[in-house]
Amino acid sequence: MDLSAPVGMSRRHFAQHLLASAATIPALEFISHVKAHAADLKKKQKACILMWMSGGPPTIDIWDLKPDSKNGGEFKPIGTKGDLQISELMPKTAGVMNNLSVVRAMSTREADHGRGRYYMHTTFVPNPTVVHPAFGSVVSYELAPKRKELEIPSFISIGGGGVSPGYLGMTHSPFLVDASGRISNTELGDLGADRLNQRLAMHSTLEDNFIRSDRGEAGAAHKEIYKKAVSLMQSEQMTAFKIDQESKETLELYTGSPARGGAMGGGGQFGRSLLMARRLVEKGVPFVEVDFGGWDLHSNVFNTLKNQHLPSLDAGIAALTTDLKQRGLFDDVVVVWMGEFSRTPRINKDVGRDHWANSWSVMIGGGGLKGGQAIGETDADGVSVVSSKSYQPGDVWATVAHALGIPLDRVHKSKNGRPMKLANGGTAIQELI
Repeated sequence: MDLSAPVGMSRRHFAQHLLASAATIPALEFISHVKAHAADLKKKQKACILMWMSGGPPTIDIWDLKPDSKNGGEFKPIGTKGDLQISELMPKTAGVMNNLSVVRAMSTREADHGRGRYYMHTTFVPNPTVVHPAFGSVVSYELAPKRKELEIPSFISIGGGGVSPGYLGMTHSPFLVDASGRISNTELGDLGADRLNQRLAMHSTLEDNFIRSDRGEAGAAHKEIYKKAVSLMQSEQMTAFKIDQESKETLELYTGSPARGGAMGGGGQFGRSLLMARRLVEKGVPFVEVDFGGWDLHSNVFNTLKNQHLPSLDAGIAALTTDLKQRGLFDDVVVVWMGEFSRTPRINKDVGRDHWANSWSVMIGGGGLKGGQAIGETDADGVSVVSSKSYQPGDVWATVAHALGIPLDRVHKSKNGRPMKLANGGTAIQELI
């Protein structure tokens, strides 16, 4: 199992189905049906937006500063609208921290990029005998069947690769798009409705025969993906990817001052991706992951944070929180910020920080969770959790499941029939609920 290789459903993967549909499948009366139900899509639908910081961000410089320690680095803490302090380079976020909380007592056990990514996404440590689903796939599996009007994929990953859906199947794979939101090969061209209907009908007959031949679950999964692909081509909901339809003021709110460099920092790509995420959850997508890469800061950590990453991060988090609140969505949408681990309190000879999983922070808010708090505590040098309880990824995702209305006693089954507890049996963080 290659843990470093992201697993998801790419545009190319979908495009293969789209090309097949143009050659063989039925046309349906999609658009009128979708428009008739569009108003219902915005009503009280739970969702989660994961801000994934690929590479492992130094949370000691962002959420849990130690100004009196030799480990403290160059930045100072500032007060916020909540009952906690954060980095002075996050002034816009400080203004909305009464809505967000920081779990400062994360203590995990995987300080390798691939294994940490898997652990934080799935709540399970890697195991060669089973591929666990990303929690986005779990949310898709639990909530998507209740959203019959949703014609676009129920788990979308922007700018990254996501993690495998594991035993929940390809239907719940993350659908991968880049920060531009442009998805090619999703137009029908000059293919008329009659010809499309004929081809879809022919394809459906062939596919049904294949499924009835009892060749495993792959056939049924393929049919579901195929159905989504056809819907994707014709759905009005595709406009959710078009952030250029937003006003100039909204775009500026999310992008702030253009930052320089960084995998997602350049020109405010992180902010634009968050804006797309807001548009997607507004359409009914239950889980969206936004990848902000470039946090593997073994050298030059402070200059990179100050001049590249934190301006984009600050503008993006503040804008998303403000926008969701103004639209009445914040109590239904959980926002989570985290990476695969953090970075060492000790500053190395290259003025960088190395991998560290012993004591670090995750930010979480929305979905009816309590904001403005620091949950747990690390020692004066940031080396250890000193509060009575530390937290694991299962506790974070159990909190999200609670906010989304997914029962915490839910048990799924692996391919070999082994029962798998939701969030690996994690417990919702009581201070947040």
